[in-house]
Amino acid sequence: MEDWAEIRRLHRAEQMPIRAIARKLGVGRNTVRRALAAQGPPRYRRAAKGSAVDAVEPQIRQLLEQWPTMPATVIAERIGWSRGMTILKQRVRELRPVFTPPDPASRTVYQPGELAQCDLWFPPVDVPLGAGQTGRPPVLVMVAGYSRMISARMIPTRGSEDLLAAMWALLAGWGGLPRMLVWDNEGAVGAWKAGRPQLTTAMQAFRGTLGIAVKLCRPADPETKGLVERANGYLETSFLPGRSFACPQEFNAQLTGWLVKANARLHRSIEVRPVDRWEADRAAMLPLPPVAPQVGWRGSLRLPRDHYVRVDANDYSVDPAVVGRRVEVEADLEQVRVSCAGRLVADHRRCWARGQSVTDPAHAKAAVALRAAHRLAVVPPVETDVQQRDLADYDRYTQVEVAA
Repeated sequence: MEDWAEIRRLHRAEQMPIRAIARKLGVGRNTVRRALAAQGPPRYRRAAKGSAVDAVEPQIRQLLEQWPTMPATVIAERIGWSRGMTILKQRVRELRPVFTPPDPASRTVYQPGELAQCDLWFPPVDVPLGAGQTGRPPVLVMVAGYSRMISARMIPTRGSEDLLAAMWALLAGWGGLPRMLVWDNEGAVGAWKAGRPQLTTAMQAFRGTLGIAVKLCRPADPETKGLVERANGYLETSFLPGRSFACPQEFNAQLTGWLVKANARLHRSIEVRPVDRWEADRAAMLPLPPVAPQVGWRGSLRLPRDHYVRVDANDYSVDPAVVGRRVEVEADLEQVRVSCAGRLVADHRRCWARGQSVTDPAHAKAAVALRAAHRLAVVPPVETDVQQRDLADYDRYTQVEVAA
């Protein structure tokens, strides 16, 4: 390397001829000529040696031509390979692209307020749900495309009632609406059928109220929502380790506090903090609708004698004074409320466990009092006209029987 650099210096800077350079450095003139003609510094290149895979490469090509996705282990079995798998797998990796069509993933640039990607993350940790039960409820994760701002919340179920309620809660927390929400084929959102995306009725009503679009990713196309997929991995590797949770509410409290710090960290792909882009992103979003969308659990029924109503998989008590009357049931992620003729007759905290009967002590006490009052109530006698039979009729019947 040193001779090469000196040869070029002498020729270019000192204007020395080839013969003089060769005499001064003690090298051959052909060596000087090669150094001057080279496009770059000299590099050592080892002569290529044959590989044991060269003998079976035609068979590998033949198999890949018919089955481009055949695993290397299966190829080894088909060709009778008995040597090490490392060199065979390396050759298969080199040959496979020749027989498979390229599927490049293009980098997407997002505009402020353009979209947000959504997904459900299932944290691999058991969370106490109450009543001695534990579970792994889903976490709704939303990532704003332009700013990479992350919002997340654990929800009781992945049903449309809870999912849409959580989406509205996160969007309302943002104070604006991205023009599009990107989802995969989540059952409560929609699915691809007959080659086209079809949203559920509940999602159509939700997006219609907000005036936004909802895009369903094609099956087996994870790059479409890579932002939220990476956010899920970020939560699992940076938020979850070393933490414990006493209930879902504590999980959400810890998650909310951690996200404040996470959104203030430098994002590697955009080389800026999400909070620094957030104002521009939110300013370009659509305003919240004047009327909130109808989300959560809603129903109407005539209250039965046991004065309980069912929401999801649990029963909640209602004031027994309205037994037999029609009541309206509304439930969100936190509370279950029941009203009758505009009057609140039940207000419970949402139970995350399943198969439970949630009873308000006041309702139980009122039911006991009403049952006692019902038993002690005096039933007025019923005055009914009873026909009086003439006694002569009995004498006549008796005489007939004696005569017989």
